[in-house]
Amino acid sequence: MRNDNEKRDHVDRLRAQWDRELPDLDTEPMTILGRAYRLSNLVRPSIEETFAAFGLDRGEFDVISTLRRSGPPYRLTPTDLYTLLMISSGGLTHRLDRLQKAGLIVRERSPSDGRSSVVGLTQKGVALAETAFRADMASEARYLEGLGREERVALAALLKKLLVSLESQPVGDPA
Repeated sequence: MRNDNEKRDHVDRLRAQWDRELPDLDTEPMTILGRAYRLSNLVRPSIEETFAAFGLDRGEFDVISTLRRSGPPYRLTPTDLYTLLMISSGGLTHRLDRLQKAGLIVRERSPSDGRSSVVGLTQKGVALAETAFRADMASEARYLEGLGREERVALAALLKKLLVSLESQPVGDPA
């Protein structure tokens, strides 16, 4: 399972416990998915701290960054937003209320359909989205310093291959 000179991580320790308790069960999926889950849990507090320094929570940042990366004029319908963010319309409404009070977004009637609305970033919202995203990328880059350039490229390619495979499956169907 491992080279004796190799350092053990949390997942190695969990697998050793399960190997002892259920020796007939193959715990190999933990080597990838367990580590991905652990990585996410380890970096999440730092990411949330980065956004908090800008007066945002993760959900609020997700909204303004989605609007910013949509390109000029940085406007989307609420339906587009909650579909892209994979959240409920109620969850989006709560976020939009907070962002509007902070002066980061505006909600306007759609110029093409007066029955619907659009959500757009204010100049303050554009600037904050860019600044917060730059800070987030700098923070996340520090986590990858233990890997060389070729290792990062290889890991990114493998994770992309796995994600594309999973995204092509029907929701809730592990294959």
